[in-house]
Amino acid sequence: MPDRGQGPSGPRVRVGRPSRRARTLLMTLGVLAVLAMAFVMFAGFWTDWLWYRSVEYSSVFTTTLWTKIGLFLVFGLLMGLAVGFNVWLAYRLRPPLSAMSLEQQSLDRYRMGLAPFKKWVLLAVTALVALIAGASASGQWRTWLMWVNGVKFGQKDPQFGLDVSFYAFDLPWYRFLLAFGFAAAVLSLVAAALTHYLYGGLRITSPGARATAAATGHLSVLLGLFVALKAVAYWLDRYGLAVKSSDFKATGNWTGLRYVDANAYLPAKTILFCIAVICALLFFATLWRRTWQLPVIGFGLMVLSAILIGGLYPAIVQKFQVQPNEQAKEAPYIQKNIDATRKAYAIDGTKPENYSGKSTVKAKDKLRADADTAAGYRLLDPNIVSPTFQQLEQKRKYYQFPTTLDVDRYAGKDTVVGLRELNIRGIPKRNWINDHFTYTHGFGAIMASGTQTDANGSPVFTESGLPTTGSLGTYQQRIYYGEKTDQYSIVGGPQKELDYEENGEKTTSYKEKSGVSLSSTFNRAAYAVAFSEPQILYSGAIGEGSRILYNRTPKERVEAVAPWLTIDGDAYPAVVDGRIQWIVDAYTTTNGYPYASRTTLGDTTADSLTVGNQQRTVVAQQNQVNYIRNSVKATVDAYDGTVKLYQWDTQDPVLKTWMKAFPDTVKPKSEIKGDLLAHLRYPQDMFKVQRELLTRYHVTDPAQFYSGSDAWQVPDDPTNKDGNAVPPYYLNMKMPGDTAQRFSLTTTFTPNGRPNLGGFMAVDADATSKEYGRLRLLRVTEDVPGPVQVQSKLNGLPSVATFVRDMKGADSDIQYGNLLTVPLDGGFLYVEPVYAQGRNALYPLLKKVAVSYVDADQPDGDTTKDTTVFEDNLTEALNAVFGVEAPNPPTTPPGTTQPPGTTQPPASNDAALQQAIADAQKAYDAGEAALQKGDWAAYGKAQEDLQAALQKAAEAGAKLKKPGSGG
Repeated sequence: MPDRGQGPSGPRVRVGRPSRRARTLLMTLGVLAVLAMAFVMFAGFWTDWLWYRSVEYSSVFTTTLWTKIGLFLVFGLLMGLAVGFNVWLAYRLRPPLSAMSLEQQSLDRYRMGLAPFKKWVLLAVTALVALIAGASASGQWRTWLMWVNGVKFGQKDPQFGLDVSFYAFDLPWYRFLLAFGFAAAVLSLVAAALTHYLYGGLRITSPGARATAAATGHLSVLLGLFVALKAVAYWLDRYGLAVKSSDFKATGNWTGLRYVDANAYLPAKTILFCIAVICALLFFATLWRRTWQLPVIGFGLMVLSAILIGGLYPAIVQKFQVQPNEQAKEAPYIQKNIDATRKAYAIDGTKPENYSGKSTVKAKDKLRADADTAAGYRLLDPNIVSPTFQQLEQKRKYYQFPTTLDVDRYAGKDTVVGLRELNIRGIPKRNWINDHFTYTHGFGAIMASGTQTDANGSPVFTESGLPTTGSLGTYQQRIYYGEKTDQYSIVGGPQKELDYEENGEKTTSYKEKSGVSLSSTFNRAAYAVAFSEPQILYSGAIGEGSRILYNRTPKERVEAVAPWLTIDGDAYPAVVDGRIQWIVDAYTTTNGYPYASRTTLGDTTADSLTVGNQQRTVVAQQNQVNYIRNSVKATVDAYDGTVKLYQWDTQDPVLKTWMKAFPDTVKPKSEIKGDLLAHLRYPQDMFKVQRELLTRYHVTDPAQFYSGSDAWQVPDDPTNKDGNAVPPYYLNMKMPGDTAQRFSLTTTFTPNGRPNLGGFMAVDADATSKEYGRLRLLRVTEDVPGPVQVQSKLNGLPSVATFVRDMKGADSDIQYGNLLTVPLDGGFLYVEPVYAQGRNALYPLLKKVAVSYVDADQPDGDTTKDTTVFEDNLTEALNAVFGVEAPNPPTTPPGTTQPPGTTQPPASNDAALQQAIADAQKAYDAGEAALQKGDWAAYGKAQEDLQAALQKAAEAGAKLKKPGSGG
């Protein structure tokens, strides 16, 4: 190394390469940096593997992983070989001498600069295209698994006679292979052309031939492969017509062949296939002819044919053959679309039953008696009473209830259910330990009768308190997994958890095997990186036995263990065999069912409850499907997070396909226990998809379908100002001809552009019923007011105006509950609870019940038709709407509203029961007095006393029923 020289005051300074120690230090730092980056990338993979192993679904992780790796390697290698081989071949076919021209002289500089690195450049180009192609192919793991494991549907399409599985499982894979082939051909063609140009095989400005014979032959073969692939594309396009979506002005969204497709596009695709095959052979022939004259002519003929045969000819057929007589021409194809759509959405067994809307009963007392047994009218609206649950049963700020509660059945009665889940934002002092170690779980299921309220309009709880007591008996109340639990918790270690507060703090320590163990330093380091939280690595609160819980919402867990399922927007809790279980409905779907019209799940399942409410949305917002089955019922244990998948639809070929791909992940239907079966129900999102399709596809006559004269629509929710669709409602009710109530999911229809009632649909939603899933559709043949009209008439009643004015004067808000619709003796009974909430009140109270009995116009002027009343409770409202008293008015304890059709046991001489009833009456009177004075503090205290008295009365009544209790 050169020296700078020696100055007069000291030795010369040597400048050059760093010392060995510095080089060693730099190399060490570089290696550590690479290792750190590798560990960061590895941490995500490792924590995923640990999580899947903890939930005992490691086969899902490994199957998915190896499928992705296999596709990445195979297609990445194929693409790399294709491009690399053609670049190498173009280099080998280069001319020995370059033409003496300015063009070639300028290229010589590039050739000389590239010469020392040509192997590395070739490897780099090959590796780059291989990585891109492999990454793209790995994203097709679902397509591959469905193709290789596909199960026959046993149904053939009406055009080509192929099994539906060809379109659902095979065609998507063939299209991917075709797209991959096109990409490989184009990239190889571009790479080979650039190589030939660089080495003189192709010339642009040089004199003489523009291409050498070798370059001509090479590029011609690649062009021939491209055109051959285009021929394959034309052939597959023929089958693609059966699943092609288009806009048909007569019916809107359309899938499948129409007249012009079958009689113009289909023969055109066949002709273009033949032309493309001939054109490809002409390109291959240049290996011997060494001229592009014929291939270019053939290619031009193919392009011209595509324009004339594939575009102009179908337009002529549509204009001059179809349009003049479109209904007759399209009728056979409309029929195919109707049949396929109804079968694909499992509505093929649903035929409209004519329902006149005219009352078949004249006697008012008979109508009144029938009204008692027609339904269990749910006055407690789960979409309104969440604040009531929150105020009365929250107990601590760090608990919360969902915005929309759930409806389930206990002892055969509609019950409104909400879990008291953890609210991390309500923790008194927020810090890392409190957020993730101390406050880890919610506590208890709160339940209230769906058909009863107390005299003040508050829910009558059947399970309440902290810990809860009531009708459920003993069960595991801790909720570690829930819809609101979106943060991770670390449990089971040296740090104790807060269990609940009752006369001081109660602590606990998680003992289940759920979650991932953090006993290993390596695991702690991986989670510290994955969660970007270094304290996980060194915190003393983590030790032997510590486990980390995450992915804690039911939908997250089911989606993770079954990524091939679409999840219903509403998971709901049920207490099964002493455990709180989240029940999740899951669907198998495809968009490859021939002739079946497509729907977008996110749009179809939207209603007034999904707007701004993240609990009631479909996960796959933009998923377009044309086949759906509720094929899987899943459960997630709220305490230990165990996920179980049960086969529900035993005939679904899509589910059978996925069960072949992921064996032993879905349990047979026979393993569903009786207690769990009692809480399974028909899912809302499936019902909403079906009702949307039935607005058009209840019509099975092609001519009527084409005209759209009997098209329906789902009405807007009359209680919602934003104009969103009315949600379906769960309700115990009787359909015409039934002798007993069934747990049902119901909805209404109105004719397009009109407010009157066009149809009513209910499905047997009770999984224990032999007729579970049976859709019954009533077509209303006479002019009967629809929900919006009934709501409008209600709002116009003088009694309603007076009530609203008084409530507004008292600074209270009015909330209209769910408008329930029930068929009754030829007419329809509408029932709507009305809530009021004072400005300083913390929750709404049921104050009124509106009832309307609507009947088609009758010439005899029957007074039962179209009557609307607004009363203090349901019994009074039913009496008023029919103008008669109940045949056997039920006996109710003071302070309760008793639903029709049920009775209370007679009052007893038992002292405890009598005292509790007296206390309830006293608390009720105190509350009414406080309400009139506007003393909200006293009112709240009175409500607490009333609730306590009612609880004591219930306990005393329960004792009287026990043998030997003296009752």
